[in-house]
Amino acid sequence: MRSSNPVFSRRGFSRDNNGYAGFDAPPQAGAAANPYAGTNPYAQGGNPYAQDAAQGTQTPPYAPQTRRMTMDDVVLRTGMTLGTVIAGAAVGWIFLTKSLGFAVGAGLIAMVLAFVQSFKRKPSPALILTYAAFEGLFLGALSGAINDVPKLAGAPMQAVMGTMAVFVAMLVAYKTRIVRVTARFTRYLMIALLGFVLLSLVNVLFMAFGGGDGLGFRSGGMGILFGVVGVVLGALCLALDFKQVEDGIAYGAPREESWLAAFGLTVTLAWIYMELLRLISILRD
Repeated sequence: MRSSNPVFSRRGFSRDNNGYAGFDAPPQAGAAANPYAGTNPYAQGGNPYAQDAAQGTQTPPYAPQTRRMTMDDVVLRTGMTLGTVIAGAAVGWIFLTKSLGFAVGAGLIAMVLAFVQSFKRKPSPALILTYAAFEGLFLGALSGAINDVPKLAGAPMQAVMGTMAVFVAMLVAYKTRIVRVTARFTRYLMIALLGFVLLSLVNVLFMAFGGGDGLGFRSGGMGILFGVVGVVLGALCLALDFKQVEDGIAYGAPREESWLAAFGLTVTLAWIYMELLRLISILRD
């Protein structure tokens, strides 16, 4: 199905004409049946990896010259992308902490690049790594500025540790099937994400034109509640990312699609880090 992210909607590994993923290729020997095939409306037609049903032999659901995506590919490219974020964050922390205007500019550039990649038909490694660099500059500068506030010193490191904890917890919950990603799960999560983003935008508008804290979603009890909801939504989006990776490997996505997996995981982790940093800042203030 079409994977999603708290901020940016991403394309899945294969898509039908309606923009939904369609991993309806037959799995390899011994693999589980495709949960999206058959009656699921998300798996109708257009799968570039699907096997030709008219053929009587078992042919690979991908072009012979195309290497299939593996878990090693996903881990390597995710490491490259997150490593770029960390490098950018180090530069932002050292050089842009006192120049938050540049940091905000870097954040806006990262947002634009993420949108561009989200609507591209194929992943662009250069675009994804450039996004990661600007995202890192923004996060590093913002984190450095927060860390310079005496009563908030150490908050960025707490947010990093919290992000790692959320990632591990959701990975365990997904692998043990405590959290199951289904079409219904995704639809409800999309509705919740849309509502969260719209409320955030409305709050920003009230802050910009009305002054103060807008609707109060970023301070006090309401801010704490809103922050917790943001972290929970980000954690659930990690489950969608894990499902995207799992289906891509099981149903023969080409190797280049591992960049999409890396991009999705990076955007989700950045979202979780931002929400945790905001939540910790409210609690310690």
